[in-house]
Amino acid sequence: MEEVNILELTERCIKYFQEHCYTSNRITVYKALWRNGIIRYMSQKGIESYSPSVGADFVSTCHYHGTIRPQERERIRSIHVLDDMLQLGYIRKRCFTPVFHALDGEIGAEMEKLIAHLTNLRRSMVTIKDYRLYLSEFLMHLNTRNIKHVPAITESDILTFVSSHPTNKVNIVSALRVLFRFWKEEHIVDDRFEELFDTYKVHKPERLPSYFTADEVKRIEQSVSRSSAVGKRNYAMVLLASRLGLRASDIANLQFSNIDWDKNLITLTMQKTGKVIELPLLADVGNAIIDYLRHGRHKSDIQSVFLSGKAPYVAATKAIVCAAIQDIIIKSGVDTSGKHHGPHSLRHSLASAMLNGGSIMPVISESLGHRSTQTTLAYLKIDIRSLMKCALPVPEIAGCFYIQRGGAFYG
Repeated sequence: MEEVNILELTERCIKYFQEHCYTSNRITVYKALWRNGIIRYMSQKGIESYSPSVGADFVSTCHYHGTIRPQERERIRSIHVLDDMLQLGYIRKRCFTPVFHALDGEIGAEMEKLIAHLTNLRRSMVTIKDYRLYLSEFLMHLNTRNIKHVPAITESDILTFVSSHPTNKVNIVSALRVLFRFWKEEHIVDDRFEELFDTYKVHKPERLPSYFTADEVKRIEQSVSRSSAVGKRNYAMVLLASRLGLRASDIANLQFSNIDWDKNLITLTMQKTGKVIELPLLADVGNAIIDYLRHGRHKSDIQSVFLSGKAPYVAATKAIVCAAIQDIIIKSGVDTSGKHHGPHSLRHSLASAMLNGGSIMPVISESLGHRSTQTTLAYLKIDIRSLMKCALPVPEIAGCFYIQRGGAFYG
């Protein structure tokens, strides 16, 4: 196990911070965390050389009556920084990473058959990744209950697992329903779980796509302050969503190679559908991107157009795009009552504007990168002008209708 003098290791971290444009205030915070945390701990223990095991021992002390408070969380983060520098030579950006457990054992092997089946059906990598995550968590749940064979799984095992995910029940139940349906088709289980999953059927109410009027979209765009580097980046992101209808994932994944400046085209493969689309690089959109690249984007070899707003500068993620655009819409002052107000609402707004402009469904479908026009038909619900043309007159009702049986029902 590699060991190094703790002061030497912290100096390496500080040098990395400076090279990657961390603020002086943040560097000062880390110095204090190390001085009052791991350095003091090692001094009290008479330890001079740092190793991950020493860091782990220190982390075990960062609890307050069994809980981790914010200040302890910062100390733990300072240890993760040291471990990254020691083991990797760089410091990873702090983010949530789901834990994927191996699909091993008898049950895991049967789960792998479903993953292979979904792969053969050409399901997207994102979908398969989600299934693997949910199934691995279910397998861990079964292991804690000492369930090692598929026939031993009971309704109680399923119910307790679903109950442990209060905020994600729909996706969890959907994954398990697909798993047990597949197992039934493969004659691995019988139909004893069908009634259980029927009780979890989610009947979604009819929902209208959230959208803003053309004036509201203009107000949202104009509300973005472009005086800062982050403002320039966010403005370009907003225009890509409002003018071209790109999803957050596609904005985050936009590469320099996707932009043809000579032909004024953006060509990319949409992450959700895998469809290759070609969109015009509108003048306002192109100018916003150029302004960000020249005056806002941190110098980097990363090929993604958009970077995070704080050091260490990494490629923007879908979460960064969603948070930025949502914040802009809220601060713009437009009415968001009863509406979703993220990047997708701007995509819906573009579809609404195209409908109002007389664009036909195939054109809208192609512009938004839908697999088929069936997906685009959902936007007919918000085409009020066209729907009014379908309204039928309500025939006048004779007065005698209301006095039937003495008017007992209509009095």
